[in-house]
Amino acid sequence: MTESHLPAAAAPLTVGSSTLRNRLVATAHASGFVRDGLPLDGDAEYWGRLAAGGAALFICGGTTVAPESAPRQGNILQLHRAEAVEPLRQRVNAIHAEGAVAVCQLVHLGRETLGAQSYYAPVAPAAVRSPREPTAPRALLGSEVDEVVEAFRVSSAHALEAGFDGIELHAAHGYLLEQFLSPRTNPRRDGLEVLERVIAAIRGLSTAALLGIRFSVDASEDVALRPDELAELLPTVDPLVDYVNVTVGVRTTYVRDMATERPPVLDDLARLRSLITRPLVASHAFRTAAAIGDALAAGADLVGMARALIADPDLPRKVLTGRATEVRPCVACNEDCRTFDPVLLCVVNPDLAPPGEPRRPAAPLVRAWHPARVTGQRAAVVGAGPAGLECALSLARAGVADVVLFEATDRLGGQLSTAALAPHRAGWAALLGFYERALSAESVDVRLRRTAEPGGELDEFDAVVLATGAVETSALTEDGAVVSSAALARGVPSLAGAAHVLVADDGFGWWPGCDVVELAVAAGVPRITFVTPGTAFAGAIPPESRVQLLRRLSGTCELDIMPLCTVTGIGPQGVAVVHHTSGGMTTVPADRVVVVGERRPRAAPDCTNPLVLTVGDAVVPRRVAHAIAEGREAAVRIAAAVQSRVRPTP
Repeated sequence: MTESHLPAAAAPLTVGSSTLRNRLVATAHASGFVRDGLPLDGDAEYWGRLAAGGAALFICGGTTVAPESAPRQGNILQLHRAEAVEPLRQRVNAIHAEGAVAVCQLVHLGRETLGAQSYYAPVAPAAVRSPREPTAPRALLGSEVDEVVEAFRVSSAHALEAGFDGIELHAAHGYLLEQFLSPRTNPRRDGLEVLERVIAAIRGLSTAALLGIRFSVDASEDVALRPDELAELLPTVDPLVDYVNVTVGVRTTYVRDMATERPPVLDDLARLRSLITRPLVASHAFRTAAAIGDALAAGADLVGMARALIADPDLPRKVLTGRATEVRPCVACNEDCRTFDPVLLCVVNPDLAPPGEPRRPAAPLVRAWHPARVTGQRAAVVGAGPAGLECALSLARAGVADVVLFEATDRLGGQLSTAALAPHRAGWAALLGFYERALSAESVDVRLRRTAEPGGELDEFDAVVLATGAVETSALTEDGAVVSSAALARGVPSLAGAAHVLVADDGFGWWPGCDVVELAVAAGVPRITFVTPGTAFAGAIPPESRVQLLRRLSGTCELDIMPLCTVTGIGPQGVAVVHHTSGGMTTVPADRVVVVGERRPRAAPDCTNPLVLTVGDAVVPRRVAHAIAEGREAAVRIAAAVQSRVRPTP
C-alpha cells in the first residue's frame, strides 16, 4: 500500500449502528478451540490476540445453526445450543476489550457435509447431488423450511445474548442459503423468500444489531450464483442488510492456494459497487498492503482477511502505520490452517499453539548443553534454510547480542528457495523476503558463501545451532535421472525440448512430484508419465490445493498416471516400471526422468561449544512448519541460557 492509500485504510466507517475504527476486517474462520460443539479455554485468548493486532471488525466463523449441519467430531461451534452462550461471551469480551466490533457468521451447510461424518442425513431444498459428495441430500419438506428459519433465529438470539454486535449470514460457498438461492439446486425458486424470512427473524430480535450477508461472486460450480443472477439479487437484498461481503468459490475451491497471486474479487468490485448502497467488504487472498489499497481504490469500503491474520495478527497495525514490510506473510500453503489438528495452526507462525503450550511444540536435538561454560552472548546459526532463518531472527529479537548466520551457498532459503522456483509456488519467496528484511533490520550478521566448521571460527561462539538441512538422494540417479530438487533448481531449461518426461514419485503424494509435473508443463513437454507406489497423484497435498492443481493441469498435456507402480531402473529402451498388483513389468520410453528421492540429513559437525542444538531437516527431514518451530524453540532456549548466565548480579 502506498502512502496515499494509508488514509483510506485508516479512516473510520459507520456500518449500521456501529463505527469501525478502520477499514480492515478479520473475515470468518474458526480458532479450532472447540470440542463437542462448545468453545474451549484458549478460544477467547486466540480472538483477543487477533483483535490486539488492530483490525476493526471481527467476523467469527465456524458456527452452525442446526444439528444436521454439525460434524459429529464437534470441532465446529454449535450455536443452536444454549450452553454455548456463556463460553462464547468470553470470546466477544476479548474482542471488545481491544476496541473492535464482533460479528458472528452463521451457516447451515445443507448438502455440503465438509467430507465429515455426521449423525444425521444431509438436507437441501431438493435432492440434487453435490459433485463434492457421494450421495444426494434429502429434500427438505415444506414444514422443515420453517425449522431452518427458526434455527437461524435461535442461533442469532444466542449470539446476541453472548454479546456479539451483529450477525453475518453465510450465503456463499455453496452452503444452504446459496442452495436455496440458486435455480440449479432449488427448482421451487423460493430462495429469496426464505432468505427474507431469515433476515426478518433476525431483525425481530434487535433492530440495532449489525446484519451482513456473504456471497460468492463467481459461477465456477454447479450451485454458485451466476453474475447475472447475483446482479439481480443484490439490489433486493441490499436494503435489508447493513453490509455485503463478497468472496469466491465453493467448498474445495474457496480457499485459494499460492498459485493465486492476485485477489480474485478485485475485477468484480466496480460492477458490484454499482449494485449496492451498503458498505462492501472485499475478501479472499488479500495478503499485502498493495492488494488492500487496490481493493479500496476499486470500490470496496472494507477489506477482509483470514489466513493473512493467522500468519501475522499484527498485520493491520503494521500496514496502517507504514510498516507493511515487517508483516510475516501468509504463503497460502493451506497446510496447517486447514486441518485443525488439533486446533488452528499456521506453518509460518510458530506462536500459534495447542492448548496449554506457549508456542508450537518443538524439540531441537540437544548435542551439548553446558550453560556453566557460557561466557558471553555470541550465537552462530549454521544454515539459512527456514529453521536457521527463524532461529537467527528469534535470537536477535530475544536480545542475544551477537548473532551470526552462516550459509554455504550464495542465497538464503535452503531447500525452501528451491521450492519457490516451482511454478505457482512463489508464496515461499514472500516468506524468504520477509526473513531477509527482518534479519537486516535486526542487524544479524549474515555470511553467505561461508562454510563454518569446528576448529575454526565456530569455536568463538557460546552457542551453535546446526540447521544444515538435508540432501535428496536416489539410486536411480546413477542411471541418468535427476532428483526433483535438482530439476527445480535448473528450471524450465532442464526439461525444455523433452518429448516425454517420466516422474518417479516416492509414493507419498507430496509437492515435489507435483511441482516437477508443473515444471514439465511450463517447459512445454507434451507427454508426462507419473509413476507412484501410492494409490493416487497428489494424494497428500491439501485437498483445496489438489483441486486447483488438477484444474491448472487440465488440457495442458497428456498426463499418464501409473499408481501402485515403482521405477526399478533406466535402460537404453526406456524406464523399467514394475506393477505391484500383477508383478508385471512395463518399459516406458521416456527421454527425461526426474525422481522424487529420499531426503537425508547432512552429517553434523562435532562442535565443542557450550551449547549446541540441531534443528529442522538436519534432525529429520519434515515440513517447513517443523523447521520454523524448531528454529524458534532453539532460539528461546539459547537466549534464556546465555542471558541468565551473563546477567549482572544485582
